[in-house]
Amino acid sequence: MTEEVKWEKTISDVNNEILVNLENPHKMFYVALATAVSVLLFAVGMVAYHTAVGPGMWQGFRPPVYWLVDITNFVFWVGIGHAGTLISAILFLFRAKWRNAVNRSAEAMTIFAVICALVFPAIHMGRMYLGAYWAMPFPNTNNLWVNFRSPLFWDVCAISTYFTVSLLFWYIGLVPDLASVRDRVSGIKKIVYGILSFGWRGTARQWHHYETGYGALAALATPLVLSVHSIVSWDFAMSLQPGWHTTIFPPYFVAGAILSGCAMVYTLLVPVRWMFQLEKFILDEHLEACIKLTLLTSTICFYAYSIEFFVAWYSGNVYEWAIFAKRATGPYAFYFWVMTFCNCIFPLIWWSKKMRLNKAVCFVVCVLINVGMWFERYNIILSSLVEDFLPGSWGHSEPGLWEIGLTVGSFGLFFTFFLLFVKFFPIVSLSEIKLIMPKPMSGHGKGGH
Repeated sequence: MTEEVKWEKTISDVNNEILVNLENPHKMFYVALATAVSVLLFAVGMVAYHTAVGPGMWQGFRPPVYWLVDITNFVFWVGIGHAGTLISAILFLFRAKWRNAVNRSAEAMTIFAVICALVFPAIHMGRMYLGAYWAMPFPNTNNLWVNFRSPLFWDVCAISTYFTVSLLFWYIGLVPDLASVRDRVSGIKKIVYGILSFGWRGTARQWHHYETGYGALAALATPLVLSVHSIVSWDFAMSLQPGWHTTIFPPYFVAGAILSGCAMVYTLLVPVRWMFQLEKFILDEHLEACIKLTLLTSTICFYAYSIEFFVAWYSGNVYEWAIFAKRATGPYAFYFWVMTFCNCIFPLIWWSKKMRLNKAVCFVVCVLINVGMWFERYNIILSSLVEDFLPGSWGHSEPGLWEIGLTVGSFGLFFTFFLLFVKFFPIVSLSEIKLIMPKPMSGHGKGGH
């Protein structure tokens, strides 16, 4: 694995190589951005209509299922968001040099994915302008206070804390690069980037505070991510619902989050690398390392899927075993086998180094993994909700037009944010690239930010 940039460049050359391409991306970038914005605007129209009509228009909004596709999307985006900073923070703490190619996209992915996740509880309120107020814990006004014993309240605290730490972690890493952009532009852009860079000049004192703060946030983010996605799993595991009440959910959800996050990072990096001509910085070795991490977490998920079935059978609980047997052979077996093949079977081709280096194959498999991770959450939620302890409430549910439209719209929101980010901010960390340059940085031109 390459530990440093292989070609000899000065600091000014690094700025030029990355920032010039940032200013002049490939024309396909604008096609992708226009597509994402179009999907987002379509989803905005659907949400506006949904707000006027109410959540009764959802196909799955009926007993015994209320939160179906919307809670699936919530958990899916939370998983992707939690994986981003985890990948970046752990690689930073272990001083993995290849993180320089993936950390900025992983951190940005975290911010935008959490925003996408938070959209769905708001949509599920129906009329958000009313629900947002009445959900506030004003005990003297609404006679409402939070239930500290509820995992849903733990979710609110954990996700808001994680989002704040991730935002700071991402933004602190951006500050030196924003100063580099500031020194290249003029006019209103210079003012904006100057404000965003907080007067960064690259002095020894500033670097000392930067490294201290960045390291502290990395150390804080790593255990926080593990706890946050464990709490998300407790939304399910703390209930007595068959198929949910199991102790394997916390590590299972964390492994799934890292798997979906690694796959999404690769899915984002490959087209961005091509559109912004970053092949000299995002090397094939970096992409292969990302694939190896994805393969590892895929193997962990495969183990978790197997253990779930074994525990359900070995426990002797007829309700538990009935749920798992119907997942594989019942009316929702399609979702189960899509999940299994996408998350566990297709990634096995990466045991071949030739396949790991084939970017087209890896890109397709990573897209399939994200499809499989969405179906994993859908499979967990649907199969347990449609058949509970009361046979009289059993039913059948399938996603309708509105669920599918809002799901696709959430991807439009995510990719719109991400594409705008890579257009105006360096997707590769300039400051970290300069730190691992093989030549001393003194006396090599300007742009020492």
